[in-house]
Amino acid sequence: MNIAFFLLPKNDVVAVTLDSTLRQTLERMEYHRFTAIPIIGKDGVYVGTITEGDLLWFMKNSGGRVTFENASKFLLKDVPLKMNIKPVSIDADMEDLISLAKVQNFVPVVDDMGRFIGIVRRSQIIEYCERFVMRDVSVPKN
Repeated sequence: MNIAFFLLPKNDVVAVTLDSTLRQTLERMEYHRFTAIPIIGKDGVYVGTITEGDLLWFMKNSGGRVTFENASKFLLKDVPLKMNIKPVSIDADMEDLISLAKVQNFVPVVDDMGRFIGIVRRSQIIEYCERFVMRDVSVPKN
């Protein structure tokens, strides 16, 4: 099955850029109740995914230099990403998606130039797999 069928296009995805501040990122994540969001470069290329953990560890390891009060003074490009959330190409197959969805909430999708075009949510992948499981369960076995 073509993964484009499951794609949430970039216009509908909450994302940030490397020039976003920590405060902007935190507020966006809190507002949408997300624990991770994609980072997009100025040229539209997928850069990575920032997680709540990345932000918290950055603040913790700053030696008190970074606080919630001054989070607007720090840019996302200075925050190290702990997880390497890998994207898939738009022509990837479902096996690639399933493999990545085991360890991340969503799978970023890129075109052949590495530009971000959207995400596939883990919940959609699970629903896809559920159809096969339910189909196999409903078939009587002799």
